[in-house]
This record gives sequence, structure tokens and C-alpha cells, in this order.
Amino acid sequence: MLAPSEQHPTAGLKLIAPIVVLACGHMLSNLIRTLPAVSIDLIAADLQVNAASVGSLAGAYHFAFAAGQIPLGVALDRFSVRTVSIALLLATVIGAAFAAMARTPLEFCLAQIVLGFSTSGMLLCPLTYAARRLPSAKFGLWTGIILSLGNSGMILSASPLAWLVENYGWRGGFWLSGALSACIAAAVLIVVQRDVARPQETRGIANEAMGVFKLGLSRDLRGVVILAFFSVAIFMIMRGVWGGPWLMDIKGQSRIQAGQILLVFTLALIVGPMLIGILDRRLGHRRVLVITTHILTALTLMVLAAGSPGGPLSTALGIPYVSVGVDTILLAAIGIFNSSQPLLYAMTRQAVPSQDTGKALSAVNLSFFFGTAVLQAVIGLVVAHWSLPAALTALAGALLFGVAVFAALSRTPRSRPA
Repeated sequence: MLAPSEQHPTAGLKLIAPIVVLACGHMLSNLIRTLPAVSIDLIAADLQVNAASVGSLAGAYHFAFAAGQIPLGVALDRFSVRTVSIALLLATVIGAAFAAMARTPLEFCLAQIVLGFSTSGMLLCPLTYAARRLPSAKFGLWTGIILSLGNSGMILSASPLAWLVENYGWRGGFWLSGALSACIAAAVLIVVQRDVARPQETRGIANEAMGVFKLGLSRDLRGVVILAFFSVAIFMIMRGVWGGPWLMDIKGQSRIQAGQILLVFTLALIVGPMLIGILDRRLGHRRVLVITTHILTALTLMVLAAGSPGGPLSTALGIPYVSVGVDTILLAAIGIFNSSQPLLYAMTRQAVPSQDTGKALSAVNLSFFFGTAVLQAVIGLVVAHWSLPAALTALAGALLFGVAVFAALSRTPRSRPA
């Protein structure tokens, strides 16, 4: 088992540099998972399926990502963050190459599964590294910094990737991802030091794996885990798959124009976690801030959907549809409001002892991405049978349900020594 956080430095380059390098892995995973947003039509044409089918195929990424949380939580509590990170990054190189060479829907789906599993720890690696070295009071802010650094990967999948796809095809995006993964693996090898182990009784792997579920169902984490199921799915689905089709198919934007608007959305997702982290430290009402930001996310998403051609807002205003400029503002607002995941991680860190940090964070991450996988599959069906605006409205309703359950179940977690 790894040494507790208080035995490690809490400031300085020796802490910051490894966290930044590990966060680059999360940046890469965001690039990979959001790549379909600006190329879904080309992927569909190449694989001879429709866009809704590509959205469902891309959902396999999130199912694999969620499934990876269980062995990942055990691995992070048994082995060094450095070892786990390098192994995942090398597996990502393989998955990216497989995706770039996919010729059938089945091959593309299998590639998404490999990529989902291999990138499943790209966020938890820097989070676990920081959790073991920082007191609880500082962990919330640093979680926001890690998420902001990681979300910058979505900048690459906005205008730059739109240009790459326009000129070199969607496969070039996956080749680029593989090359970046190899570079980050080399950086981790050089910068991140192996954690120092301490003698401790080790439970069996099966018991460790069950510990992920037990922690997730525990009284302290139950409300957090339920909200996590609905929380991250909003920006994952919008930024990862359906943001591009919304702008191109519903609002008539070109691929480059859509990429530029998604870039604004991405910048909000980068600024948002740091802003939420600062508000958390200054206001001191973490639970209220979580509830408020998620409600605002759902309401803003409903307004976005209502501004579609023939939508209730467009009809009420007597216009064909709400302008793309308004959509840009609404997407930026969603990016800011839907950036309170650092608070859920901080609540998790505060609720469990140090030796269970990896498994507890894995339980929350499992809910984040299993929820994303389920909701993305459902959204694909709604789009296929009804419409994209209807799907976005349903997604907002699901988030409001999650907020209501969280408000009913959550309590201020028992504080433990950092």
C-alpha cells in the first residue's frame, strides 16, 4: 500500500510537475472521447452507417471506461501511479492505431472498447497522486486544476481537429492521438517517481474489487455516486458526440464554424473547474454549490433545446430558430455550470481514509462514465426515433432527477484527517 498523503510534500515543483504530466494523460483521453463530435458524419459514411449508429458505437468507449474503474481502483491502491499510468498510455497507443485502421462498425466498436479501457485511469492517476500528497482543504482546488488541464485536450478536438479532419480525414485524429500517447508515456517515465510502499496487510484482489462497490454504496458516498451517474454525461455527450451535429445539422454551420463554437464551449470547460474550485474555497457551502450548478446546467440545456427550429422558444419569439450566437453563449454557460465535478471528488476524498482513496475515487468515476455510457446509448435511440432537441430535453430532465436524489441523500461527509 502506498504511503499516506501527509508523508509527502504538499508544494513545489516536485509535486506540481508530476501532476501536470499525469494530467496530460487526461487531456489525451478528452481528445479521444470528443473526436467523433467533429467527424461523426465522415465516420458514418466511411463505415456505411448513420450518425445515430456512430453515436451508439462511440458509447462503447464509455462502457469500457466505466468497467475499467474496478481493476483500476485496485491497481492504484496496490501499485505506483507511475506504473499504472505508463501501462495505460502504451495500451492507448495500440487502441488508437486500431481505431485508425478500422474498416467495419465492429472493428470501430472494438477499438472504442480498447480506448475506453486504456484511458480509464487518465484522470484518476493525477487525482490519486494528488490525494495522497495534499490535505483535504487543498485537494478540491487541485482537482479543479487537474480537470482544467485535462479539459484543454478538448481544444485540440475543436477547431484544430476540425481542420485536421477536413484535410486528412477522421483517421488522422486517431493517429495523432496514438503519437501523443507515446510522448506522454515517455514524460511520465522521466518526471513521475515511483510511490514509496509501506508494509501493510494486503487483501485479496476479489475483496479489493468488491471494496469499490461497497464504498460506492456506503452512506457517505451514496448521494455523490448517484449524482455522478448523471453529472458528467452532459458535457461528455454534448462535447463528445452531439455538439457537432447540433451545430451542423440543426443550425446549418460548417464543420470549421462548428469547431470554432465548440472551442468556446471547451474554453468554458477549462475555466469552469478552476472557477468552481475557487468558489468552493471562498463560499464554503460545497453541497449547495453542487446542487445549484447542476440545476443551472439542466435549465440551460433545456433553453438550448427549446431554441431549435420549431422549438417552443423559437415559436414564442416568432423566429425560425434561435441564433447560433445565442447557442454559443448557452454552450459556454453549460460548460461553466457543468464543471462542479471537482467538488464531488473532494467530497469523496473527505469521506474515506487515505488507504481507500484509489477505490473510492474509482467508485465515483465508475458512476460518472457508466452513466455517460447508458445515457449516450439512450440519447442515440431518442435521436433515431424522435429528434436531437427531444434528446437534449430528456437529458436535462435526467440530470434534474439526479440532483433531486442527491439533495435527498447527501449529507456533509464525515471529516477525516487529511
